[in-house]
Amino acid sequence: MTNHEISSSSSAYRQPRRSCVKAGHSVVIFLILGVASFAASPPSAQEILESVRMLESRERLDLQGQLREKENVIPFHLSQNGPLIRYSFENPEETLQLRLGESGSRLEVVSDEGPETVPATKLEQKIRDTGITYEDLALKFLYWPGGRVLGDETIHARSCWKVQLQAPSRTSQYSMVLLWADKSSGALMRIEGYDWNGKLSKRFEVVAAQKIENRWFLKQMRVEELDPGSGKVQSRTYLEIKKKR
Repeated sequence: MTNHEISSSSSAYRQPRRSCVKAGHSVVIFLILGVASFAASPPSAQEILESVRMLESRERLDLQGQLREKENVIPFHLSQNGPLIRYSFENPEETLQLRLGESGSRLEVVSDEGPETVPATKLEQKIRDTGITYEDLALKFLYWPGGRVLGDETIHARSCWKVQLQAPSRTSQYSMVLLWADKSSGALMRIEGYDWNGKLSKRFEVVAAQKIENRWFLKQMRVEELDPGSGKVQSRTYLEIKKKR
């Protein structure tokens, strides 16, 4: 899930400007905190999603990071060229490529033969035995129709808009997604996914940020898998950005 700063115009959602926005990356959409400034009154859910989807823009990024779950540490390289984002893993080698379009996203596996779309049957599978699935990386929920703004809540001392999104079909592991977006910066601070029984099954939350070359980047994001029956946390995966490559 990266977010970058743009103009503080109160009409940011109604008139998004590509020259002002920067990278947006699947789960790493949180990487650079700041998207578009929010108006004093709530924008619509689709206006919020449109602004987030604009984050791919023309930015180029080259970052090092890791997924960590207990003793399991998985380094990766993240690169971006406009709407094309790549995650490169080793041992074994695997390159995942996310294409963010105006009407949808496509997650691909890149090999010597070229990119192939990740099949729907694989989207619920976990990446490297962590709490993050291929569907999480694909950011499909950002293209769900409808949605509504439920109000505002405070997350880590930040005032945020709370948005509810309903899955348009049962192809997703989530029936509903809630997201919290910072009112002043537009940064996504928390995302919750609910199963088809309406129970909370996964939570993504920004824990810490860091400043690199005068820009704010994600330092750590926590991903929690919960038991839908008891609500207890079953596992915690941390996505951590260490430095630029």
